[in-house]
Amino acid sequence: MGLKTYAQKPDWVKVEKSSHENSIKISIAGKVFTQFLYPDSLEKPVLFPIYNSSGNLVTRGFPLIKQEGDPTDHPHHIGLWFTFENINGLDFWNNSYAIPPDKKNHYGWIRTDTILKMQSGRRGILEYHALWTNQNHEALLEETTRFIFSGMGNERKIDRITELKAVQNVLFKDAKDGLLGIRMAHALQIPSLEDQKYTDSKGNETLIKGGMDTIAGGNYLTSEGKTGNDAWSTRARWCKAFGKIGRDSTCIVIMDHPKNLNYPTFWHARGYGLFAANPLGEKIFTQGKSEKNYSLKKGESMTFRYSVIIQNGKHTLNPKEIDLLAKEEIP
Repeated sequence: MGLKTYAQKPDWVKVEKSSHENSIKISIAGKVFTQFLYPDSLEKPVLFPIYNSSGNLVTRGFPLIKQEGDPTDHPHHIGLWFTFENINGLDFWNNSYAIPPDKKNHYGWIRTDTILKMQSGRRGILEYHALWTNQNHEALLEETTRFIFSGMGNERKIDRITELKAVQNVLFKDAKDGLLGIRMAHALQIPSLEDQKYTDSKGNETLIKGGMDTIAGGNYLTSEGKTGNDAWSTRARWCKAFGKIGRDSTCIVIMDHPKNLNYPTFWHARGYGLFAANPLGEKIFTQGKSEKNYSLKKGESMTFRYSVIIQNGKHTLNPKEIDLLAKEEIP
């Protein structure tokens, strides 16, 4: 992590099985950072919850953790994930417990079947294997993902390298919902003039009228200078979401990688808290001026690399600092 002095060592990262089934806990400097969740009760593996160095939750709790003030929309938005809306006509992105049983055949499932590696150290490593299947457990894609977790002081970093190998011929049909996404805490949402549903102190839904939300205070900034809701549908090398959580300013930065398909990516960055990098939504984001469909023949593969930085303190990372971090090679 390039912003610190060379004399400062990276913090120790511990990767270990947690007490919960199909869950792996990642701690940095003795504090829980996140968990890798992969039970069959979830339609995809996720990193959830995610905390900053002060222990503040930077992801939304709903639907897995009940906490007052959480938005209750989009139940498939859980933590940090990697999926896509249209692969051979199957929707892997929007699948959740909210889909009626008679509609499930239109949705895909990502099932993690093997944990390949867990390693603690100055860099924590977690590798897993998963199959992207239909509801009959027939595989379309084979996924191999390597997470590298690191931290130093008030910074946390997640490097993700995901290889998708076609088990059969597949078509990624240009679609809005993809590819790497995170659902952020309420405080990082952009203030809205629209009515929103949130949970109250008893866990029930309550309506907050537009403009009356006193928690949301977030914003976006891209490497190309786009801010707020104007970041959505634009291309950039990186995008930063930032706001105030507790006493700290907090930011989440997602960095695209030059070797990724269709670099620099389009940003599916919504004011209500969805923050996603999607290189395969070109038709939607350009209002039909261009289109990006991508095919893999059986046995072919493609690899995606992303870095996610979570930082907090008196100030958040500025563009020059993010540019320096973006130059660092993923290990």
